Amino acid sequence: MSRIANNPVSIPKGVEISISGHDLSVKGSKGNLSLTMHELVEISQEEDTLKLKAAENSKKSVAMAGTFRALVDNMVIGVSAGFQKELELQGVGYRAQAQGKTLNLSLGFSHPVVYEVPEGIEIETPSQTQVIVKGIDKQLVGQVSAEIRAFRPPEPYKGKGVRYADEYVKRKEAKKK
Repeated sequence: MSRIANNPVSIPKGVEISISGHDLSVKGSKGNLSLTMHELVEISQEEDTLKLKAAENSKKSVAMAGTFRALVDNMVIGVSAGFQKELELQGVGYRAQAQGKTLNLSLGFSHPVVYEVPEGIEIETPSQTQVIVKGIDKQLVGQVSAEIRAFRPPEPYKGKGVRYADEYVKRKEAKKK
């Protein structure tokens, strides 16, 4: 039984919610997000809270209610505060530079890696070895961060590569003769 769906989603000041049928639209200071709700989930707004509940008493309906409650909560947080992920580049000569809608990476390959930033995402490089991915859509911020990390994931012997700022890379000892 999902306990997540039982918690109401609180709506902060400055966030507007509009519900029409199964379509939900969230508007805040950072932008707009919309979502089509599953038919097994019912949503209702009461003053400054949103309540989601299962439309029927089946296992799938209860699971969907918990899932969509988490998605709606992430939308409300995204349009009011936004999300961000920090990446670090570790290795000799590894550099990152944001130029408009592209991110240029030098990751030890014979060629530079150029990453086109998708719509709705901002990328900042406060230093040459730091990349900050910002946006209002939590899923998109995580996906872009994972794609950047996938160019050169951290390796366990020297620890070189692109890693999340809070990521711990377990180091291995080199093979001995």
